[in-house]
Amino acid sequence: MTRKPIAKNADARTAWWEGLPAGIREQVDGYVLQDSLLAAVRVLVDVGFVRDGVGVGTAQLIVGDRYAHYGDRVAREPDSPLDPESLALRADGVVGRVVAIEAIWDGDTVHDWFVVLLAVAEDPDAEHVLATIPWGAAERHLGEGADRGARHPSAVVAERAGEALAARLRVPFHFASPDTPDDEAPRWRA
Repeated sequence: MTRKPIAKNADARTAWWEGLPAGIREQVDGYVLQDSLLAAVRVLVDVGFVRDGVGVGTAQLIVGDRYAHYGDRVAREPDSPLDPESLALRADGVVGRVVAIEAIWDGDTVHDWFVVLLAVAEDPDAEHVLATIPWGAAERHLGEGADRGARHPSAVVAERAGEALAARLRVPFHFASPDTPDDEAPRWRA
């Protein structure tokens, strides 16, 4: 008997999901509603790998389907404020004189690539996180259908917010790799 590949077929993923016991579905949905992507994926791999060949990639697609099902009901971490007043107030709280605003790439298994907006202080020599801008937060900030070209939305938002804040504080803005995610791009130096 030939099975449809679960990963490439939304109907097959739905059928596989619906064939799971209610307790497993409730556990996965509980993790999804808490925005615990990795925990939900782990449960599906643990119960589906040996029997059905459900690996991490397929489990991520199934969990993604569950995120889409619940939409706004998922309790997500609040977005960092990106309005000029909030960013300026956060920069005002930095110990030492702010000498630059910098945007850098970072990434993890939950958000993929995202941009961190930093205030760079001179004395003491330190950097302070002003905002973290993952893809979803950037899309919400830009609004539906916003023209960002082929660029990552996090880069577009970070560049706009960073340039505005730097101009307001009369300091330089630095973003070494605005067009391509690169967590090893050169950093700002005075």
